[in-house]
Amino acid sequence: MLDQVTDENIVFKTDAITKQYGVGELTVHALRGVTMEIPKGELIVLLGPSGSGKSTFLNIIGGLDQPTSGNVHFEGAALADMTDRELTYFRRENVGFVFQSYNLVPSLTALENVELITDIAADPMSAKEALAAVNLTERLNHFPSQLSGGEQQRVAIARAIAKRPEVMLCDEPTGALDSETGILVLEALQNVNKTYGTTTIIITHNVSIADVADRVIYFADGNVSDVQINENPKPIRDIRW
Repeated sequence: MLDQVTDENIVFKTDAITKQYGVGELTVHALRGVTMEIPKGELIVLLGPSGSGKSTFLNIIGGLDQPTSGNVHFEGAALADMTDRELTYFRRENVGFVFQSYNLVPSLTALENVELITDIAADPMSAKEALAAVNLTERLNHFPSQLSGGEQQRVAIARAIAKRPEVMLCDEPTGALDSETGILVLEALQNVNKTYGTTTIIITHNVSIADVADRVIYFADGNVSDVQINENPKPIRDIRW
């Protein structure tokens, strides 16, 4: 059974956040007052149709975007009160981002791509340790063009975890991958979550992935429609893709 959620083990807390794009008749309401608490250390899946607000929510809690109204707190600190410099530091030190596109530098090896982060982080793990965490020890000196899509995504995960972030925010990390490759990527994310205690939030359209999560948050029409807790999450290999 999951531990009771208290203020001490909440990593993100949102209070009625909204996000609007455009004006007048062209206004799009991406978020419509989302109030939520994200517990530390869990693997969380966000589910919902395209346009339901999942990516907007992830970008706002990650400090990549600002809400139109409402508040976001990270471990008690209000993101709205942070200066641009403080927000940059927040993203750099506390948040690891993984997207559907790998965003690797083609002219750098896997090791060198990860070292881009370890060279600037305050207390990083070594690039080799980060790559070992995603089972890429034997591919350290390969360039992105020499790696499969799944391997490139795992390099991106290694790059994100190398700075020892509090949270990993993953937007459709398996969206461009086949089932077997996607399973390897999910296993890497699950390993990060379990080994390092990193709160891991994954956006996906694949309903089956919900079975491996501690908590599943459903989005619809810019708001949270349901939250379900899995007391017995399945191993990655047991899900039906």
